[in-house]
Amino acid sequence: MTTASSAPALEFTGERFTPECVREIWYEHWARYAFAAGFARGKRVLDAACGEGFGSALLARTAAQVTGLDVSAQAVAHAQSRYGGVANLRYVQGDCTRLDLPAASVDLVVSIETLEHVAAQEEMVAGFARVLGEDGVFIVSSPDKRTYSDVTGFRNEYHVRELYREELLALLGTHFPEVRLYGQKLLFQSAIWALDEDGSRASAIAATTAEAAADGSTLLKSGLQYDPLYFIAVCSRRPLGELPRLALFGDRAESVYAHYNHEVRKNIAAGGRIAELEAQVEALRAEVGRLQAATKS
Repeated sequence: MTTASSAPALEFTGERFTPECVREIWYEHWARYAFAAGFARGKRVLDAACGEGFGSALLARTAAQVTGLDVSAQAVAHAQSRYGGVANLRYVQGDCTRLDLPAASVDLVVSIETLEHVAAQEEMVAGFARVLGEDGVFIVSSPDKRTYSDVTGFRNEYHVRELYREELLALLGTHFPEVRLYGQKLLFQSAIWALDEDGSRASAIAATTAEAAADGSTLLKSGLQYDPLYFIAVCSRRPLGELPRLALFGDRAESVYAHYNHEVRKNIAAGGRIAELEAQVEALRAEVGRLQAATKS
């Protein structure tokens, strides 16, 4: 298993994710790489724009070989220092829009939240198609411009060109005849799932779940393998037939998330105000000290 060294964390600028980030962004980025890890077993993998390097290290746990590529020399040096030393993992500096790799040299290309940061999107996708073998797989994530920016009014200063769904499909379809599109979003749901007959956690649900810990360890599992807080039983004197294995419930307004988001933003604002007040207090103390010194003299 790949283990992280004590290398200092890269600064989070808003453009490059680091494992030290918390809350939503932590969930989002780990989930993407955990999903991609299901395709990486025994494969030659290119993690394009690998950034801090944590995703490449995760993929290397099951892949035959992983190359983490990033345009930033600082990021590559950090990744090598923190996650290097594993025989099937290497980090190299390079531009993912101008790949310097042989044709058909990899089986899987992973590009997480990169597309929207570059202008040469066509060149990038074409390069990925070139380095992939005939049976190769390309996994890419990118925000939906409609929900990420248009609906919220939010503008990410690091994004060069965000794509609508139709634009993304058109871009990918030029080089990949087969495209399966997934959606990703943090959801507050009440989950009800079937338990095995012996009352243990369910493993027969047609889903894969992943858990990541703060130390970077990740576990891929079949089904929803959680300890239930409540039991729900469906009973009858006659055979019940086929029943749902999984039921999710959420409210349209996403009120739980709205409250959570409000509280987080409020706490962040309060922390900023506290820091301002502490700075003012320190300035007043310094002024009092100066006046006292002047009075004594």
